[in-house]
Amino acid sequence: MELSNKSEYALLALLELADRYASGESLQIRQMAMLQDIPNRYLEQLLATLRRRGLIKSIRGAKGGYVLARDPRTITLLDAVSCMEGLDAVAPEVNRNSTHIETQLIGEVWQEACQAANAVLQKYTLQDLCDRRATHGNKELMYYI
Repeated sequence: MELSNKSEYALLALLELADRYASGESLQIRQMAMLQDIPNRYLEQLLATLRRRGLIKSIRGAKGGYVLARDPRTITLLDAVSCMEGLDAVAPEVNRNSTHIETQLIGEVWQEACQAANAVLQKYTLQDLCDRRATHGNKELMYYI
């Protein structure tokens, strides 16, 4: 299993929006792109998908940009990944029509592995990532004598 660039960039953008959720501050594409080193054009496409799927909202006007559509405590990493990758990536099917028992067995084990990965992604929210980032940031600021 591998995290695609598409999902990783989407999570990075969502993380920036989650940081600003409490203040209601919106972020423009170019700001997010600069903060996370994501190409503008690619980020536009990702944000359009996230908006269509209801994870973010766009705000028009001079001070417009993007905000989360709901509290970061309610958006799981699985929500974001399935939004970007589709349901096929989240719940693969076992090929029961195969004539080889080995193929079926491998498919069953792969499906079990995917279910375990999805359980972990369902367990963590955007707020959890924000909290972890803050914890890691505080560790870097510590001075040792």
